Amino acid sequence: MPDAPHHPRLLRHTPGTREPLGKNAAHRFASQHALVHYGSGTVFTFIPKNACTSLRISLALANGAIATVEEWNWVHKNNATFAATLPELARAPETALVLRCPFRRLASTFLDKIVSRQPDFWALYDRSAREIDPDRLTFRGFVDWIGRPGMLRANIHWRPQEDFLVYARYDHVFGMTGLDAFAAFFAQRTGHDHVDSRKFSGHTSAGFVPLEGGCQADTPLVELMVAKARGALPRAVDLFDDALAGQVARLYGRDLALLRDLARDAPLLFPEYGEEP
Repeated sequence: MPDAPHHPRLLRHTPGTREPLGKNAAHRFASQHALVHYGSGTVFTFIPKNACTSLRISLALANGAIATVEEWNWVHKNNATFAATLPELARAPETALVLRCPFRRLASTFLDKIVSRQPDFWALYDRSAREIDPDRLTFRGFVDWIGRPGMLRANIHWRPQEDFLVYARYDHVFGMTGLDAFAAFFAQRTGHDHVDSRKFSGHTSAGFVPLEGGCQADTPLVELMVAKARGALPRAVDLFDDALAGQVARLYGRDLALLRDLARDAPLLFPEYGEEP
């Protein structure tokens, strides 16, 4: 029998609302990203680009949906398979999530999904009414586009992290630099090892040689694609200049506040934006 929750499980998106829960779009979205381990009742919120593939593979193994790590691609068609029901959300004995520096998360999204022209890129291209030049788009241009009306929440990989939180409060909040601690927590709660998928999933820029030449904010996509094919990518910090850092800080101001409130030990790429406004 799962342990009793440490405190009442207040949902994040329901206080102050009157609409039926089934029509509460913010709660429905967040609850689809709250995954339960059936054996322990533990609820893990997954946020894309925050070690989410590792979490989903680990849960698929722990919940008995796949037999081996070699079947890991199963998770890409089963994002919401373990989404917690309302009773499971309310009874969860432990809750946990991983937060990430918004600057690093956006850089990772660009270098992974946009530079490699994955479906996320073509969806953005279509939403731009095909105004985006697939060869000439830059990181600066990408940031400009996602800041336009209706764009920031159009894709889960750059959607603000705050939107994924289903609870007003979590028992355990880890930063990306604390993944070893998260892995230990996962193993303790589920009885199964946590699988670090970064070694084989390809959703990381680790292992690439840093691209030389200073700031790469205005390097066209076609040049970045060639460099990536040769094993080189910009460092996250080299995608920004002062103006871009400020622009991203404004776009993701609520995520920066979230880190200040819940994960002060999670280092920011630009620490000056971690201070109280």
